[in-house]
Amino acid sequence: MHLPSSALLRKLRPSLLPQTLRYPFPARACSRLLHTSIQSTPTQPSLGPFRGLTTSTHRSFPPPSNVPATTDRGPVSDEDTQTDFSSMNVLGNTPAPTTAIDACLSHGFHLGNGIKIAGGSGCLLIAGEAFGWTPWSAPGSGTPGKGPKSMVNAKGQWQAGEAAWGILEVVWPKPDLLILGLGPRMLPIAPETRRWINELGIRVDVQDTRNAAAQFNLLATERGAGEVAAALIPIGWREPRG
Repeated sequence: MHLPSSALLRKLRPSLLPQTLRYPFPARACSRLLHTSIQSTPTQPSLGPFRGLTTSTHRSFPPPSNVPATTDRGPVSDEDTQTDFSSMNVLGNTPAPTTAIDACLSHGFHLGNGIKIAGGSGCLLIAGEAFGWTPWSAPGSGTPGKGPKSMVNAKGQWQAGEAAWGILEVVWPKPDLLILGLGPRMLPIAPETRRWINELGIRVDVQDTRNAAAQFNLLATERGAGEVAAALIPIGWREPRG
């Protein structure tokens, strides 16, 4: 069988190619497709323009980073224009308050002035003074009948009766902020407790005891012990099971 001429192929190419294969392939691929379709038989399927095509997978990798060979920065400069970061500590020369908390224990606290509060009692730090504090013994605290140290009401809220805050009523001037440390974990406080403290003109911040102690040390140093007060329960306190 003789192959058709090139002129005949150019005239037959638009009618022989399917609509989807007319334009995506170049002229050389279309000519190869016509040759293979004429020469192929029904028993020998042809791959058409895909014969001889190869696929390759290209993976892109990030360029290698230029790791310095050494971390040596050279000799120390003698210029006096270098920044002294230690002089940027604005509280570096400010003495900590005497009631700053040095350690939080499971049964009490150690203060910066050497006072140790033990026996499972909490502490109330206000106006530069430290007082032992047992809010669970105040009427209206916790859940009645649950236990002598109950501080959580039936709704899961930390609740202390008004008798637990008696010193806040008599102190003057009153602190601007009261930091509550509620033991090993933070709990929501009852709306009645928050409302009673806010009516005295004091804002309330609730945290666990460790974070409350750290915040008190910072704010009392920055703003003064008269502006910030703290009421802390030992980290070993546990709500009795009723």
